[in-house]
Amino acid sequence: MTRLGGMPIAITFCPLFNSGITFDRRVSGKALSFGVTGKRRNSDMIMNDRETQSWWQQAEGRGIVVELTGQDLDTLPTWMEIWTEFKARNPDGLVMAQPTTNHDYGRNPYMGYDSLQRPFLYSGEEPPHDIPSLASVVSVGTQAWRVTRLREDGAVTENEITLTLSAGKASALDTSDMGEGRDVGTICVRGAQGRDLTGP
Repeated sequence: MTRLGGMPIAITFCPLFNSGITFDRRVSGKALSFGVTGKRRNSDMIMNDRETQSWWQQAEGRGIVVELTGQDLDTLPTWMEIWTEFKARNPDGLVMAQPTTNHDYGRNPYMGYDSLQRPFLYSGEEPPHDIPSLASVVSVGTQAWRVTRLREDGAVTENEITLTLSAGKASALDTSDMGEGRDVGTICVRGAQGRDLTGP
């Protein structure tokens, strides 16, 4: 299993939420190993741990079924960026090799999903606020900002947090070829004294 600086971590991604989240996979001092159930809840991926077979909501890192229900995984700073930016900053950086299976990893099975008004795999009630179901947001702790605000203002600074949006990253949920998706940009989050929180 994956470790970073000795810490056991799980790097997760849900294509429908377009959420890349890294978790410390220790619960009560015990490292868990995670897989995917193939199930979804509120259009978000459900993970499972192999040790207890508990199910976990990926977007929250919270146990929702079986022994570890109600337990929370600690999240670690994570961001998505384009290859050229990563390579420029990390010329000797390591990248996971693409599996040698007959699968087109550049194909989007949910073409146009992030342009819909309502998730097609969700039949529940609308959220109790005026933010559309598929609006893109960036969250830091208990705070969240709509990405449309960043596009309009260029940058937002609130509560000692600064968020910026730079062009160049394609949407993974727009066209059938992910590399041809519309530009949705890369978001960088910095805290007090310019410390990076979820950006490069």
